[in-house]
Amino acid sequence: MIAKTPEPPYYAVIFTSIRTEGDNRYSEMSALMEELVALQDGFLGAESARNEIGITVSYWRDLESIRNWKENREHLVARKKGKEDWYSQFKTRIAKVERDYEFEMDNPGTE
Repeated sequence: MIAKTPEPPYYAVIFTSIRTEGDNRYSEMSALMEELVALQDGFLGAESARNEIGITVSYWRDLESIRNWKENREHLVARKKGKEDWYSQFKTRIAKVERDYEFEMDNPGTE
């Protein structure tokens, strides 16, 4: 599902990763992080896709909200586990969204 974001400006955190072999309880922690981030002040939504490379883009009201999430206690634990067990490589990018536009079909699945 595509995140519904407000009028710009807002921020995007782009997390690109390559996973290690096996789950190593990743799915469990990922589900917890999805629950917790949704409660985080300033969080606007997220989108994620994974094949060989995983990309998660989360959207934020401001840089302070991003910093607060980075310092969240449970997120700190997940980040540590990510480095130890789940990722062979990752990169995080933070960008300011200054403009966006969209398309949505009126009646998907009909002719």
